[in-house]
This record gives sequence, structure tokens and C-alpha cells, in this order.
Amino acid sequence: MAARKRPLLDPSTAAGKSAERRLKKEIVIWLATSGAEGRPHAVPVWFLWDGDSFLVYSVPGQKVNDIEANPKVEMHLNTGPEGEDVVRIDGEAKRLRRHPLAYKVPDYIRKYAALVKSYGWTGEGFSNQYHIALRIRPTKFRTG
Repeated sequence: MAARKRPLLDPSTAAGKSAERRLKKEIVIWLATSGAEGRPHAVPVWFLWDGDSFLVYSVPGQKVNDIEANPKVEMHLNTGPEGEDVVRIDGEAKRLRRHPLAYKVPDYIRKYAALVKSYGWTGEGFSNQYHIALRIRPTKFRTG
């Protein structure tokens, strides 16, 4: 019998359970990219965690260009005020060329509906500006 593959994020542990809860609840995650020139670039992004990967929508620009040149990324949630409750993720990112716009992804638009409205956008208006879909697949989680 083949050995069972251990999940990258183990929700049977306290740290894994806390990280999973935060990934479903938090509004912003930091995405760090590095393009062909090697200079790091970190930005806060809205995201949807589905238990296996992250969906991020972006405007055209540096993070998209970086990912196309170098798909290796780092992500992290904000910590507590004393640096506790760390959630860091190594991952591989990919631009999704034929993915629905954000307003056509019910879980994504539901998560951000109040923020979209607070900026004076409609779901379609947000989606027209942030029209590049990125999929980030974790390769390693660090929690603590």
C-alpha cells in the first residue's frame, strides 16, 4: 500500500487549525515576487483560499510581470502585535489566461462585496480593473 501523502497544512495540529481559520477569514495576504532582475517586490493583495490554492486578481503591472518571469513566490499573513501567529507560504504562481472575472466567482465576490462597494465599485467595475487572475499553489507552509 502506498504511503499517504501528508498535507502541507495539517489541520489536526493547533498551528495548522489556526492557519486554516485565518486563511479563510483574513482579507489581505502579502504576496512577494521577484522578477528576472532579482529585486523583491511585496504587496498586500485580496485572495481566496480554497483549501488547496490561492486565487488572486491583479491589475497589469510588476507582480504579474514578475510571476511570468519567475513563478516562485512567498506569501504571509500579518502577525500579531508582538510578531506571533506567523503564517508564511512558499508557492508557485501562474497567470490564468481563461479564468472567469472576479464578479463571476461567487466565493470571491461574496468575501469582498463590502470592500468593493466601499470603494465605489460594482463587482463588474472591480473585475474590469483587476482582470488578471493568478493561481498560487503552496509548496510549503511555516506556522508558529
